[in-house]
Amino acid sequence: METIPTVERAPAPSRVRSAGAVVVDGDPHVPLAEPGEFRPLALRSLAIWPPVVLAPMAGVTNAPFRALCREFGAGLYVSEMITARGYLLGNAMSQLLASSLQGERPRSVQVYGSDPKDLGEMVARLVGEGVDHVDLNLGCPVRKVTAHGGGSAIPLKPRLMARLVRAMVRSAGEVPVTVKVRKGIDETLLTYADAGRVAEEEGASAIGLHARTAAQLYAGAADWSAIADLKSRVGIPVLGNGDVWEACDALRMMRATGCDGVIVGRGCLGRPWLFRELAQAFAGREPDPPPALGGVLDVLCDHARRLCEFFGERAGMQQMRKWTTWYTKGFRGSAALRARLTRIESLEELERILAGLDRGEPFPASALRVSRAKGGGTQRVVLPEGYLDECDDDTPPRGPHSARELAEWERALQAG
Repeated sequence: METIPTVERAPAPSRVRSAGAVVVDGDPHVPLAEPGEFRPLALRSLAIWPPVVLAPMAGVTNAPFRALCREFGAGLYVSEMITARGYLLGNAMSQLLASSLQGERPRSVQVYGSDPKDLGEMVARLVGEGVDHVDLNLGCPVRKVTAHGGGSAIPLKPRLMARLVRAMVRSAGEVPVTVKVRKGIDETLLTYADAGRVAEEEGASAIGLHARTAAQLYAGAADWSAIADLKSRVGIPVLGNGDVWEACDALRMMRATGCDGVIVGRGCLGRPWLFRELAQAFAGREPDPPPALGGVLDVLCDHARRLCEFFGERAGMQQMRKWTTWYTKGFRGSAALRARLTRIESLEELERILAGLDRGEPFPASALRVSRAKGGGTQRVVLPEGYLDECDDDTPPRGPHSARELAEWERALQAG
């Protein structure tokens, strides 16, 4: 596995201070990793170090952003969710999003589907293209997905989940297959324990748990006790997901839950250098402080150039608009600045707008732990009528098939 370059430096302090003096559980200090305290995340023949995974996020973890996170020190960097049916039908965007840039190893793709045949065929193709790891999304909370019995609704039917995982594992051969789930639908319908059992029985190499329910979306605190409970129930590695905003959070999560690795999602939006801080903390070194505004702008512009090279300038700059909001969050005058940045059309325009900013402005501590979710509310999860009456049924729900249905489906996923 690749790791970030190291340089000679003085011995690190024995404790890492949360950046910006943010107090975590009443104590702004968290002990640094001791030598040998944490091990690489083992996924069959893959040894992931640091045990830190970039979460698959729709509209976010495309190849350019994965490259940034890899260069900053992420151990594993998963593609955004690719719909199996669209991929198999040769949808151009699905094919592009499943692709990788030169040097991306291990190559990791997350797939979505509710038909074992589609998933098995897609995994076989991905393995044939040299993919090193495949993840199955069984945690999507988007209404359009759950209303058809997909995403986070699938673990309600363990026999159906078993068929899906089994089809992928059989097609993957020696390539590790993992599964990502949520706690359940809501607090009355928790599914993570059954999901862990099924994943292990069907040969999955690990299971990732976003410690919120589908009803929570991204609201409230993640329930790390569920991660610990799942770890106590299964023999395969467990990856914890939820509320990793700083390096200290990852260390706390692994110590509190016994999980084998952490998944980092919203905490790295507009902050890919978080993976450098994580790598340093797991190596027992005091993490670097976050960059001042000048360093942020350098990364922002680098990210924009990569998006333009990958998608073309017009599409790349359209994608960059949301990123400018995340990168500049919390800096002085950022609200007025974002009003201009969310209309950018070209790299030249972006650089012109940024040219007059105070590059020495320090990173705002208030932006370290602020939510970057699409809204902070909860939802009532919609399931197909009668879905809970047939939890032993293993019949795949109908997913999108036509080009129009697939386009609507993809738009819904991007919204979630």
